[in-house]
Amino acid sequence: MNKITRALISLTDKSGIEGFAKELVGLGVELLSTGGTAKKIREAGIAVKDVSEFTGFPEMLDGRVKTLHPKVHGGILNQRDNVQHQQQCAEHGLQPIDLIAVNLYVFEKTIADPNCSLADAIENIDIGGPTMLRAAAKNFHDVTVIVDPADYPQVIQEIRAQGNTTLKTRFRLAAKVFALTSKYDTAISAWLDQVDVENNPYFTAGKE
Repeated sequence: MNKITRALISLTDKSGIEGFAKELVGLGVELLSTGGTAKKIREAGIAVKDVSEFTGFPEMLDGRVKTLHPKVHGGILNQRDNVQHQQQCAEHGLQPIDLIAVNLYVFEKTIADPNCSLADAIENIDIGGPTMLRAAAKNFHDVTVIVDPADYPQVIQEIRAQGNTTLKTRFRLAAKVFALTSKYDTAISAWLDQVDVENNPYFTAGKE
């Protein structure tokens, strides 16, 4: 069993993050993070590396592009027992990312505002988060993925005991990811489906 050595944390719901991050660092795990999450971790006096430093590529397009990079997704998706994968990782300088803790832009909270515009709703559709979550969940054999802060204690307990989570725990956590992303996409689809394209200002204000 490989040990968890590197984690990427990018959260909208930051509850419990300081304690979780501190525990991970205490267990020898390197932390990668983005934006406000990295700021909150640093303010707690915990070492964290910006994803942009890890990838060598800056966050850009108003934050739309942060984690969409081969060094992130190659680090997540490589199979640790696949010789060819490991050769390719070595060739291209890809380092493993063994744990992902991510939750998503609050789309449903955004659209709950009766004054929410289509443009506001669109900007609150998360792209990088679901992509990382689905990648990590697909590769649950090797990667621990967390979408719920309630799972932090069990994950820490297992890493403390054996350097990694159990395969059964990783599978359970992966299943939670697909339940979440399915619900998220359904909420987006349902809201967009009710937009009146004939009368909505987004389509009538000369945007074409």
